[in-house]
Amino acid sequence: MIDFLLNGQPRHCEVTPDTSVLELLRETLGQTGTKEGCASGDCGACTVAIGETDADGRLHYHSANACITPAHQLHGRHLVTVEGLADRDTLHPAQAAMVACHGSQCGFCTPGIVMSLFTLHEAQRGDERQLPTPLTPQRLEAALGGNLCRCTGYRPIRDAALTMSEHPDVQHQWLDAAAPKPTAPAPDAPFAQPKTLAELVELRRRHPEARLVAGATDLWLEVTQRLERFERLIDVTRVTELNRIEVTTLDDGREGWWIGGAVTYSRLEPWLEAQYEPFAHLLHRLGSAQIRNRGTLGGNIANASPIGDTPPVLLALGARLWLTGPDGERELPLDDFFVDYKQTALRKGETIRAVFLPRPDTERTLKVWKLSKRREDDISAVLGAFAWTLDDGVLRDVRLAFGGMAAIPKRAHAAEAALEGQPPTPAAFQAARLALGDDYQPMSDVRGSAHYRQLSAANLLERLRLVMAQETTDSPREVMLHAYAH
Repeated sequence: MIDFLLNGQPRHCEVTPDTSVLELLRETLGQTGTKEGCASGDCGACTVAIGETDADGRLHYHSANACITPAHQLHGRHLVTVEGLADRDTLHPAQAAMVACHGSQCGFCTPGIVMSLFTLHEAQRGDERQLPTPLTPQRLEAALGGNLCRCTGYRPIRDAALTMSEHPDVQHQWLDAAAPKPTAPAPDAPFAQPKTLAELVELRRRHPEARLVAGATDLWLEVTQRLERFERLIDVTRVTELNRIEVTTLDDGREGWWIGGAVTYSRLEPWLEAQYEPFAHLLHRLGSAQIRNRGTLGGNIANASPIGDTPPVLLALGARLWLTGPDGERELPLDDFFVDYKQTALRKGETIRAVFLPRPDTERTLKVWKLSKRREDDISAVLGAFAWTLDDGVLRDVRLAFGGMAAIPKRAHAAEAALEGQPPTPAAFQAARLALGDDYQPMSDVRGSAHYRQLSAANLLERLRLVMAQETTDSPREVMLHAYAH
C-alpha cells in the first residue's frame, strides 16, 4: 500500500511492485491527462511533478517521467499532474502562457510540456523567496530538453516559458503542503524502502532474488520494453547513508569525497560545478532534466553499460568504490569493477555504498567530450575522458578512458603509455592514436560503425592535443581551433 497526495488529495492505493506512476494514474486513478509516448523516458509526454520535503520542511518539486517511475516511490510524496494546475477557470501561468503563445497543436505532448514549465515556475518561485535567478537560455534549455514536440515547433513553447511571469499566479494552498506521513510498509512487503544501510543489508540477505531500484531510468525499460514483471524490489533511494556526500581521506593520503550511491545527477551537478567543471558539463548532456532528477551515480556504475556516461570520467579521475554487503564492507578501484559486458565485481548481495572522487589538483587537468547524434537527451556513441599533469613540459600520470569502444568502460593503457613522460607533441599524440588499435576493437551498432568509433576516438586525442596547445599559447589559430572544438 502507498500513501501520497495527488493534486492535494490524499490517496491510499495498493499496487504491484512493477506498477509505474503512469499506469497508476491512467488505469487505476482515471487521470488520463498524462500521456504515454515512448514508454522509455525519452519524449517527455508523461512528465509529472513529484514534491519532496527537505530537511528544513520545505517542499521542492522535480519533473519526472511517469512511464519509468515506480509507483511505490510516491509513498509519502506529493504528485502533481496537469489536471491539478488550474484553479477552476483560472489557468496556471504555465497553461495560460502556452495558450497565449499558441504552444500546442495536436496536444499529445502538451501536458508533459506544461508540467516541465510548472516545475520551472515553481523553481523560479522558490528562488524569489531567496534571491531571484534569471531565466537564462541554459536554464530554459535544461528544463525543456526532455520534452519532444512532433508538430508545433519549439519557438512558441520557448515564448511561453519566457512569458509565464506575465500571467496571474495561481498557487493552490496544497502546493506547499507535504504529503501525509506514510504508514510503515510491512517487513516483507514486495516493494521494500529501507531507511538505513543496516536495513538494506538485512533485506539483501533475506531476499537475494530481489532487484535493486533507484532512479529506475534503465531498470524500468525491462517492464515497458521487454514486458518483464518484478516480484520483489528493494528501493535504495531513501537509505540515509547512500544519500550523503562526505569529506574523507583515504589510507594512501588522498583527500576527497565519498559520494553516496543514491545521490542523483541533479544533486551532483551543482556540487561538480565547484569541483570538476568538465564533469558537470557532461551531466548537462546526460539524459534530460527528468532523467537527471531520478538517475543516480551508483546506478550508472552498477548498470555496467559500455556507453554509460559517468564511468569513463570516473576512471580518468581514479575513482574508488565502497561496497557493502551481508559479508561486510570493502573498497575497490573502479578499474577493477567492470569485468565483461554487463558483468561486474559485485559479490552476492553487495551494494555500491559510495564512490570516491579525489580532491582536484590545481596542477592536474580534466577534459571530457561526448559524441552523440543529438546534443540533448541522447546516448553516447563514443565518450572520451582525459586527465593528466604537465610537469616541466612533460605529460605525467596520464589517464585516458573511453566509453563505447569496448564491452566495458575501459582505460586506453597503450595510448597512455605512448604519452607518459612525453611532451605533448604531434609525434607523441600520433603514437597514442596508433596505440588505440591495441587498446580497443569496437563493435558496430546503430549508433556507429567500428570504423567510426575508432576514428572518433583518435580524433578526440587530436582534439586533446590542440586544446593542450591552445592552453599554452596565445596563437590566434589555436584559439580558433579551441573554440571550434567546443
